[in-house]
Amino acid sequence: MTALIIVGILLVLLATGTPISIALGLTVLAFVAGFSSFSMETVDILSQRLFTGLESFAIMAIPFFVLAGAFLTEGGVAARIIRFATALVGSLPGGLAMAAILACAFFATISGSSPATVAAIGSIMLPAMLKQGYPKRFAVGVITTSGSLGILIPPSIVMIIYAVSTSTSAGKLFVAGVVPGILLAGLLMAVTFFTAKKRAFPTMPRANLVEIWTSFREAFWGLLLVVIVMGGIYGGIFTPTEAAAVSAVYAFVISVFVYRDLRMRDTFRVVLSAANTSAMLLYIVTNAMLFSYLLTSEQIPQAVSAWVTEKEFSPWMFLVAVNIALLAAGQFMEPSSIVLILAPLFLPIAQSLGIDPIHLGVIMTVNMEIGMIHPPVGLNLFVASHLARMGMTEVSIACLPWVGVLLVYLAIITYLPEVSLWLPRVLGVR
Repeated sequence: MTALIIVGILLVLLATGTPISIALGLTVLAFVAGFSSFSMETVDILSQRLFTGLESFAIMAIPFFVLAGAFLTEGGVAARIIRFATALVGSLPGGLAMAAILACAFFATISGSSPATVAAIGSIMLPAMLKQGYPKRFAVGVITTSGSLGILIPPSIVMIIYAVSTSTSAGKLFVAGVVPGILLAGLLMAVTFFTAKKRAFPTMPRANLVEIWTSFREAFWGLLLVVIVMGGIYGGIFTPTEAAAVSAVYAFVISVFVYRDLRMRDTFRVVLSAANTSAMLLYIVTNAMLFSYLLTSEQIPQAVSAWVTEKEFSPWMFLVAVNIALLAAGQFMEPSSIVLILAPLFLPIAQSLGIDPIHLGVIMTVNMEIGMIHPPVGLNLFVASHLARMGMTEVSIACLPWVGVLLVYLAIITYLPEVSLWLPRVLGVR
């Protein structure tokens, strides 16, 4: 009954158009005031939780990765990565679309954000694909979908939020996302290849070794960030949070002093934009931590876990339910909020069924990818709609076939846990 009251209050607030961050906090206050023993001690506890929710050291990685992504988006890194990707695969059937997917995969390794990946790569590749003669819907679908790699391939802001909300290792999650990220990029490129071959999409001239080397040399400083961040984390040089700070400084240096596409006088605007994004995310985090505390204090995760155990759910049945719940939530909330609310609820049940927390984290991230490209609140759809000057309905229709591809991929990730867990096990990451 308690769980129904809490969920009911939250749904009513969301139905009235209340922003998710405020709705979470108001749900806690409404429940405490109307359905529990209210005292000044309760107020003190809630106040403390509201401020201590951001005390986790791992949370500091979020604004740093957001800032790094902002510098890279503005600093000409995306254009150089696109040239390198086009030189590699541009001559294949559907080569320009495949280059867009490959460029999104490369950019995802340094941005950590799905909308940022769509904006950075799409602003260049979408006009190029249309100029080459690609159908507009196909081009928009490719860009919007492949941009979702930004939250799966590490470093990923969504994975950091999952790690914070479940007290799991962000470094291990990053490693676990590498193979699934490569697999998804390969799957998207394969679908594009066969579609292009069937529909006779245009190809580009084959790049020679000199052109490939030149484009790689131009993109080198941007791609080097992947080596610095991932190598630093797994080499024991710094933590994921420290890696985020290093990436922000490095992104600033190469954007301003190496590539020189970003002027010093523009850095304040970039920092301000990153600060706005970070403030929004952190405000959601702190209210979600408060909401999570309410659930825990009312012993709702324990009650749900006991109910699942009593009904003798098998792990595969539980994972089906998890995927359905996450896909449904993705229609109404953005990824950070979903992870912060549902991850602490799902984790105890998953552990009782023998499901690895890292595997669960990857499953949740893939579900968030799908949520990015279906209405009504898919963030990638809004970015693509702006870039392509298309209505939301038309962009959603363009992405519909790709949602089917991602659902097949979700089934693979869900029921083949070794795809996620093999690399962390081989590397011995903790």
